[in-house]
Amino acid sequence: MEKVAIIGMGMTKFGECWDKGLRDLIAEAGAKAVTSAGIDGKDIQAIYGGNMSAGRFIGQEHVGALIADAIGLSPIPSTRVEAACASGGLALREAYLSIAGGIYDVVVAGGVEKMTDVYTEQVSLTLGGAGDQEWEVFHGATFPSLYAMMARRHMHDYGTTEEQLAAVAVKNHSNGAKNPLAQFPFEITLEQVMKSSKVAEPLKLLDCSPITDGAAAVILAKESFAKKVCDNPVWITGSGHATDTLALDDRRSMTTLDATKLATKVAMKQAGITPKQVDLAEVHDCFTIAEICAVEDIGFVKKGEGGKAEADGMFDLNSDIPVNTSGGLKACGHPVGATGIKQAVEISWQLRGEADKRQVKDANIGLAHNVGGSGATAVVHVFSREVR
Repeated sequence: MEKVAIIGMGMTKFGECWDKGLRDLIAEAGAKAVTSAGIDGKDIQAIYGGNMSAGRFIGQEHVGALIADAIGLSPIPSTRVEAACASGGLALREAYLSIAGGIYDVVVAGGVEKMTDVYTEQVSLTLGGAGDQEWEVFHGATFPSLYAMMARRHMHDYGTTEEQLAAVAVKNHSNGAKNPLAQFPFEITLEQVMKSSKVAEPLKLLDCSPITDGAAAVILAKESFAKKVCDNPVWITGSGHATDTLALDDRRSMTTLDATKLATKVAMKQAGITPKQVDLAEVHDCFTIAEICAVEDIGFVKKGEGGKAEADGMFDLNSDIPVNTSGGLKACGHPVGATGIKQAVEISWQLRGEADKRQVKDANIGLAHNVGGSGATAVVHVFSREVR
């Protein structure tokens, strides 16, 4: 297999981008990534773009061709990748595999979503399609309610508290306050989370990620090209992808995402590391309970200890394993097709020492964890400053 590196990265500001369309977001993130890589667009041989539902959000299908058109790279092959909220992570994996398998030398992996052009009710219905339409959405089960059930079960089984859930939001907003591209670049208090309006008990408004517009992109290259054009490439040393049942009630467990566990196992085995060697991680915190489950399923703590670990500051910015230094989905924002790529951008900036006020000291190994739906898809990547 060819060794694969990220040599350039870029993203737009996340938020309610009323003055920008899907094309604008794609073009901005793509241009930033190409400029960061210091290459000519003619070097790029293929595109893999994550997008969950442009058809329902803005009435636009055929997004693969649109991406190539928007960034001026036609007629090279451009593929849309869809895996609900894991669309970006899976686009990154497909791009990685295309180079690792010797098909291409240089490719773009990107993600984009424009979610704010429709009413919230339509956004909720569209996102509900990431679950089981027939057995969940039809009967009124929204994603906040599904994750609320996961939270309730975690509280029942392990004694997790609402304050521990709130601690996740407080931490991620603290990190997001240091990220100028975040949708919510400000801090919040535990009291504010606890007093925010209830969405699906025990989850409150400030336990939930927002509706977001945004795009992100990375340039991937094989080893010989990367070393020729880049002084500080970030190497993708492990990549894992796994699935589970679409419906939550069909799972082996409501509090363990088996897809996360398997994707993590595959990625870490390929990278030759253990969870203890990870210096920082971006995990899928669409709701605060999702981060607690993630840090357990990845192996940073034992099952049931995630809530206490969050409240004790185990994953704070200056801890041994900072989690969601970007602000996560909660504070940085969650344009669903772009989130997995944003995670790779953040890890790359951290490993290159370019994360400014949120920089993790001596970061050498990073991990990104992207989930689709309530856990039916999980994609995990391991990144390193050193080629392995």
